[in-house]
Order: sequence, then structure tokens, then C-alpha cells
Amino acid sequence: MADYEPIGDRFMNLRVPEYAYMFGFLQADGHLHQDTRQRGRLSVEINARDVELLREFQKLTPYYSSIVERTRATNFAKSAHSAVWNLWALEARTKINELGLPYGRKSKSIAPPTGEFSKRDYLRGVIDADGSLGYTSQGLPFFSLTTASTAIGAGLCSYAQQITGSERTLKRNTRDAVYNILYTKENAQALAAQLYYPGCLALERKRDAAQLLSSWIRPVGMERRPPRIQWTREMDRILLSAPTIAAAAAALGYSQSPCQTRRWKLLHGLVPLPA
Repeated sequence: MADYEPIGDRFMNLRVPEYAYMFGFLQADGHLHQDTRQRGRLSVEINARDVELLREFQKLTPYYSSIVERTRATNFAKSAHSAVWNLWALEARTKINELGLPYGRKSKSIAPPTGEFSKRDYLRGVIDADGSLGYTSQGLPFFSLTTASTAIGAGLCSYAQQITGSERTLKRNTRDAVYNILYTKENAQALAAQLYYPGCLALERKRDAAQLLSSWIRPVGMERRPPRIQWTREMDRILLSAPTIAAAAAALGYSQSPCQTRRWKLLHGLVPLPA
């Protein structure tokens, strides 16, 4: 944690790592409720085992707020023990709303902040709320995010590409129309190390999971996936003008499979034709 006392004019300054993280978490897992005469509240409900994070939010907030615990039946458990943080101050709610947390339903409309902000801390907040990391059943490191927001998904993919070089194409799944973004192996390790740095504000269990990922070593004989081809207009022209897929692959220096897939996308309008 930073060595300062949060004050009104610094509250939710997203250049400060703790507030950037807090805002990312609130966007993903918080709710702004509006009532008549400017009344309302911000609430966050999480598993009671993670209540310490809500206490950190309380410390960072220079307005009165409360934390209560409750046990209730949910769609996932007959008896779920949770902790709820409530904040009522209009000034605080207005600030958070202006930064990009809307009142009411928000899953598709939220987006990364438009001003200057600490990107990795913000993304860690989003991951702590709506993401997951650890090891698959096959013992491979993974790092994932499930989100309904195109802007949030694109923001993670852009950041991850800068860190890992791995490109992702966003596509909603057919079952519930959300994005399931997944990174594995070295890419998962790199993202976990970048976002969950020593001393950062985070859910303790996810910070521990991130540290465990660093111990994985690629087994001898496990092949690495070749880097994704960055198609250019000139490459597309060669691909379309070549008499056969084999000739195009030879000219471009790639195997026939990705060349055939790219040509099919070009001819069926899934990617734009070169001018």
C-alpha cells in the first residue's frame, strides 16, 4: 500500500495504483444504485473469505462506509456466506460514476478509463473480480477473463499483446454472448508476473496463485506454438494472385494451412480485400 492517507481531492485518482485497482474491481463487481432526491449507494458483495479487500477499500475511501456479512441461498449454493461493502456519499458516487461506472445494469457498457490511469493495476482489479488464474487439470498455467464488455476485452487483449506478443481475436461465445479470453503457459506466466507484482493491492488468494505460476517449466519435448502471422495487404495480394495455395505458401514462407485459411476469409468477406 502507498504511504499516504487518502483525502477527498485524491480519492479515485486513477494514476495512483491502489485507486486504479479499486476502480477496475468496482467496474467489474460493484453496483451503483440510484434512488429519488439524489439518494443511492455503491455496493460490492464478495465471498466472505475475501473481506479483507473490502476493508482496504474502506481505508482508501474518505467517506463513511460499512461492511456487513450475510448468509443466503444463491443459484450456486444453498448457504453462501458473503461480505457487502456499502458507500452512500453522493460526492463519492458522483466521482465514480463520472469515471465510468454507470448506475444500474452495466456489464456491456463499462470501458477502461479515458484519462491517464495505471493500466496494469486497473486490469488486475478487473481480473480479481471477473477473471481467473492458476493451473488447468493438465497442469498448465492459465490466465483468463470472462466479460460482456467489448471495450474491457479489447483493453486486456491489447495490453497482453504488448507483454506477450500474443494476439487475440475477440468473439462472443454462443451460449451466453460473453467473451472468454484465455492465455496459457508462458503467456499466462508473463501476464501474472506483470499484473501481480510484489506489494500490490489484490485478492490474497489470486496473488498467491500468480506467484505459483512462476514455478512452471515447459516439459522437454513440448512444442511451442508458432507466432501468429501478421497479415499485410501485400501478403494478401500475393495470396490471391498465386495460381495455387502451394505456390502462395512457398512465396510467403509459411505452411499451406494458414494460407488456405486466410485465402478463404478473404474470398468470403470475413476480412477486407487488399486495395
